[in-house]
Amino acid sequence: MEMIQIKVNDMAVEVPRGTTILEAAKKAQVNIPKLCNHPDLPPTAACGLCIVKIKNNPKMIRACATKAEPGMEIVTHDPELYEVRKTVLELILSNHPNDCLRCPRNGNCELQKLSEDFGIREVPFTNMIVEHPVDDSSPALTINPAKCVKCGRCVEVCQVMQNVWALEFIGRGYNMRIAPAADVKLIDSPCVKCGQCTAHCPVGALYEKDETPAVWQALQDPKKHKVVQIAPAVRVAVGEAFGLEPGTILTKKIYSVLKRLGFDAVFDTNFGADMTIMEEASEFVERFVHKKGPIPLITTCCPAWVDYLEKYYPDMIPHFSTAKSPHEMVGALTKTYYAEKKGLKACDVYGVSIMPCTAKKYEISRSEEMKASGCQDIDVVLTTREFTRMIKSSGIDFLNLPDSDPDHILGDYTGAGVIFGATGGVMEAALRTAYYFITGKELGKVDLEETRGLEGIKKATIDIQGTKVNIAVAHGLANVQYVLEEVKSALAAGKEPPYHFIEVMACRGGCVGGGGQPYGATDEIRAKRARGIYQDDKQSEIRCSHQNPMVQQLYKEYLGKPLSKKSHELLHTHYHERPLYNR
Repeated sequence: MEMIQIKVNDMAVEVPRGTTILEAAKKAQVNIPKLCNHPDLPPTAACGLCIVKIKNNPKMIRACATKAEPGMEIVTHDPELYEVRKTVLELILSNHPNDCLRCPRNGNCELQKLSEDFGIREVPFTNMIVEHPVDDSSPALTINPAKCVKCGRCVEVCQVMQNVWALEFIGRGYNMRIAPAADVKLIDSPCVKCGQCTAHCPVGALYEKDETPAVWQALQDPKKHKVVQIAPAVRVAVGEAFGLEPGTILTKKIYSVLKRLGFDAVFDTNFGADMTIMEEASEFVERFVHKKGPIPLITTCCPAWVDYLEKYYPDMIPHFSTAKSPHEMVGALTKTYYAEKKGLKACDVYGVSIMPCTAKKYEISRSEEMKASGCQDIDVVLTTREFTRMIKSSGIDFLNLPDSDPDHILGDYTGAGVIFGATGGVMEAALRTAYYFITGKELGKVDLEETRGLEGIKKATIDIQGTKVNIAVAHGLANVQYVLEEVKSALAAGKEPPYHFIEVMACRGGCVGGGGQPYGATDEIRAKRARGIYQDDKQSEIRCSHQNPMVQQLYKEYLGKPLSKKSHELLHTHYHERPLYNR
């Protein structure tokens, strides 16, 4: 790698050729203010806050989109740059609603933070806000165009990172606004509800539907039996809202706070992940070994990915696993198996899922099969962000709570269940159990490093006693098309597909980087959260789903075996083509 020498505020800095001035400044421990730039996305230079000066250049240069050149002498901060940046902020604020106290990003807003840093107390320009209607048509997401600062992050995420193309800028100049493509309602657009737009928006222009009032109301209803479950990725991210390092495992404190909040039973989505593996691994064996179904088998734990496939690749539906996602399995079992044991009616049980994902809000009503119990199996989904707000508003001293355990009937889990939270985890967990189903022997080394990490597409060949299994793992929807096109090309040519098993997660990093996770995710933070996930797996006494005693008991008492008639009734679903635009 070629290194070049530059100066930042008279400090000599060595950086790789191709480094932007913004990145180079960080090497000199200098943070240049920015609003549109994000490390996940290509630079757009839209906001104009990152301007710098370069010796012998009369222009002010935008640092995010300018590469450092050998010998450059850069000034990042001086009185003139300060005034220009402050003026840019004041202009943005003149077109921004002044209702911070009622904004979902209050206290965690990048524009608010920059205004504080620059000491802005008054705006010298006339406040001119174009009133646009709020679009709350989606079951998962809300758009408030009046708050948009036109940074372009959401458009870049949706079009480049996710390849969904549901968002775009409509109009020009003063009247420009963010809106669903073709200016339809969000619910009628190609949106797959992944929530990455909300995770990357620096302000409150896009945010998740807030379901906390419904949960607070249910907790006060003595007629309801309130149950709750937490997803794998929640336990390694919720601590960030309380000042802890990303990846800190807070599982047992989460159980405790949920009991303090008033839930009658606390379950764990990881149990559902173990159940998903039992069903999905059985599907894979049926297809791969017994030739009962097309290869490759593609995982279906991610509802945003399911929505994407139904809209963009409906011809691949026969390759989809019919296994429901883990929280839906727990929901169905809560209102059947658990309810019967407790002598409760299914519809008297109120089920809450705490998820890292906004698309789960849509998934709970995506089809009639989400009512396998006779009523909606999951009543409400809260994101990690909504959950942290509930904890804070409750007044409970979360971090100092004693540890506690879940209700074991649907709460005990294995290490395989928890790794669902990271990209590659579903594949790794499934192969641990598929190996046992195929060979009758336990896998000696259960850690499959080939499926781990943040590379957009991971490919590997796994040896199961002489039989080669070709796998692919893709995360971030823009990466998926390359894998699927390989498969489609092979099938069209009458050839063996290049993969036997494919895992897809819509969000970069998998669920640890979900659209409902704490704001500010970068690859560094995603990696830390993933490390917490794998640490939880490593410290688990049981690390394979088929070894979970409570799963074994459930099949023995209630379901019979994987892929049984009852399993299909409760734990499986079907898919159908959906239009990109509803008209």
